[in-house]
Amino acid sequence: MIPTSAGLAVLTAHLLVLGLLITTPVMLALWALHLRTRNASWVDVGWAGNVGLLAVAYAIVAPGHLPRRILIAAVVGVWSARLTLHLITRTIGATEDPRYGDMRARWGGNLGLKFFTLFVGQGLLDVLLALPFLFAAIDPSPAIHPLTWLGAAVAALGMLGEATADAQLRAFKADPANRGQVCRVGLWGWSRHPNYFFDWLVWVGFALLGLASPWGWTGLLGPALMLYFLTRVTGIAATEAHALRSRGEAYRQYQREVSAFVPWPPQRGKLP
Repeated sequence: MIPTSAGLAVLTAHLLVLGLLITTPVMLALWALHLRTRNASWVDVGWAGNVGLLAVAYAIVAPGHLPRRILIAAVVGVWSARLTLHLITRTIGATEDPRYGDMRARWGGNLGLKFFTLFVGQGLLDVLLALPFLFAAIDPSPAIHPLTWLGAAVAALGMLGEATADAQLRAFKADPANRGQVCRVGLWGWSRHPNYFFDWLVWVGFALLGLASPWGWTGLLGPALMLYFLTRVTGIAATEAHALRSRGEAYRQYQREVSAFVPWPPQRGKLP
């Protein structure tokens, strides 16, 4: 039986509540862990893991076309699992990401409450960003739309690029001879933040996954928000401010020669 518009609205509301019931306990537990370890980088782990949890949960409980639900849960689940594992490995036993150190310096007192707001807010953001998975999971259409297949392909390309960039940077940092140097290996010679670019490309794919479903256009908010956050808030802006403090002129030269976001052939020796 195909749900009515009113039925879809009620189902959507129920799934949104389910999403909050999934993400909030995860972020509260990680907030408590951050208090113990004084490492707010755990918020990134929760953010990445929750996206996959939501996609799988919606695929399990929603009544839409089963092959579509399986496809979306698999695509999002693989991305989430890889990124979550990568972030856990990077966070355990490591010092706090400089972005959060800067936040501590700017925020001053009452940090426990302020980071509580950050952690819980990231859980709410997860629910918002997971809207395309929700709408695709309740879509009663009995076939997988070409846009959904296109979304899966774009997301897969983004995952491959993101994983490659992470591996290249990890290998560069593992070599003691590179300590204090600017990474220009592989994709990092074409983009100063290829991991961010390909992460954004993944979210373009995620939006396409649900675009053909009722209300699926709301999923376009995901790549728009991610582009803003990655380029203006917690991504490039914060990362480059720290890099300039730690690497100085070498990083300024890198900025002059290499694209900030979209991979592009470097311009060696470019003047300021």
